[in-house]
Amino acid sequence: ARSFADIGDIVRGKDLFLGHKQGKQHLEKRLESMFKNIQNENNNKLRRLSIEEVREYWWNANRQQVWKAITCGVTDGDKYFKNTCSSKDVHYEKCHCNDGDVLTNFDYVPQYLRWFEEWA
Repeated sequence: ARSFADIGDIVRGKDLFLGHKQGKQHLEKRLESMFKNIQNENNNKLRRLSIEEVREYWWNANRQQVWKAITCGVTDGDKYFKNTCSSKDVHYEKCHCNDGDVLTNFDYVPQYLRWFEEWA
């Protein structure tokens, strides 16, 4: 779940990692270019949004697919540590809620709070 949340932070431009400044700048330029392309390809829907809003929009629209990609190797019996499903019904074998929702909300917890919990 933490990797999922970290990917969400990077996609949405909220990553707090301060190391390797040049690498981060290069990544940020690439992401900005990608999201400008997404904005241009969906001009009717996204033209009035800032790039930051396009990034949020994309993450919200694609977070389930990212979760599926991360958990595609989950095997029978694997369990997630915390139930965050709205219906409280969890399909543990596939690491998602029975309604298909992502089984975490960590991607909306501020990164510094996740770090605090992880390292405290």
